[in-house]
Amino acid sequence: MEKILNDNIEKFKDQMIGHIIDVVKIPSIESEAKENAPFGEEVNRALLKALEISEDLGFRTRNIDGYMGYAQFGEGDDYIGVVGHLDVVPTEDGWINSPFSGHIEDGRIYSRGVLDNKGPIMSALYGLYAIKESGLKLSKPVRIIFGTDEESGFEDLTYYLTKEKPPIMGFTPDCKYPVVYGERGRAKISISVDIDNENRDDATKEFFNFVNKYFLSSNSNGDRLGINYSDKEFGLMQMRGYKLSSSAKSLSFSCALSYPAVVTVEEILKQIKSKCTENIKVTLDHNYNPVRFEKDCDLVKGLQKAYEEVTGLDGTPVTTTGGTYAKAMPNIVPFGPSFPGQKGIAHNPNEYMDICDLEMNAKIYAQAIYNLAK
Repeated sequence: MEKILNDNIEKFKDQMIGHIIDVVKIPSIESEAKENAPFGEEVNRALLKALEISEDLGFRTRNIDGYMGYAQFGEGDDYIGVVGHLDVVPTEDGWINSPFSGHIEDGRIYSRGVLDNKGPIMSALYGLYAIKESGLKLSKPVRIIFGTDEESGFEDLTYYLTKEKPPIMGFTPDCKYPVVYGERGRAKISISVDIDNENRDDATKEFFNFVNKYFLSSNSNGDRLGINYSDKEFGLMQMRGYKLSSSAKSLSFSCALSYPAVVTVEEILKQIKSKCTENIKVTLDHNYNPVRFEKDCDLVKGLQKAYEEVTGLDGTPVTTTGGTYAKAMPNIVPFGPSFPGQKGIAHNPNEYMDICDLEMNAKIYAQAIYNLAK
């Protein structure tokens, strides 16, 4: 089975690379919303291109009002889902070649979004194409789902779930290998004080004393606040991304929290509030709860088996501090595309993927999809 799928990936490799370059050349950075393009014209153009390619490969497609789209193989309500995204972060200085050139050099494609996440989701599409062209029978339909707002808040996925059922199982190719069975929780909180009153000076002093004591002069694990939770699977609490802002009426300090699964965000907030003085307010701006699957569940085992069979590497499941669509889409886990030891180069100048890794991803994803849907 593995050989049949691998042979097809090798057969279609050049075609796959051409289609990846077609997609990465589109500067799909979020911009002003337009009709049927909720995240801007270029993001929508990338979605339309991915769906056009999918149709050319013989898949049934659906565009969900410009928020998401998918390519489907097979019929039925209970489907396997592979969820990636086509939107990218803005470019920055330091690029040797144009960020959207799809430049190839020394066996690598250089382009914004080739790793995060256009290359991997198109590799998954070709993994499914390899299954289709092999004539192998699946017992469940499979969708390759193209997102358009992963970088800016998952509004695309929220909309998708108002129109479609979630997959019964699946993965997002937007993290690392081996299969990730757990993601830490991620939250953003704000510490604020009103200064539009007669106690302005006292309130200002109170605010800065609090921020300095519990954040700026504290360890990043939140030990002074008493929120230094940890466990063996997810590690220590992390506070980061500090930002101070002010207006004529208030002062505010925001902080991102990355927290292990042994604690809830409600417990964290309660502990922080216990340290607050009279005028200090704590607000939860947003939160994504931790994601954790049992390592011996069918989903994790099926992906682990695919990774080990195709690569010959140890596929023991791992956890991550990152945040992917798995935070918001039920029944999926992160799976690839970066291999152990590879540096995190997404969101950096000269982002690239090795062509051999794109091919290997397609082979892994073909076997993974088959394992889940057979």
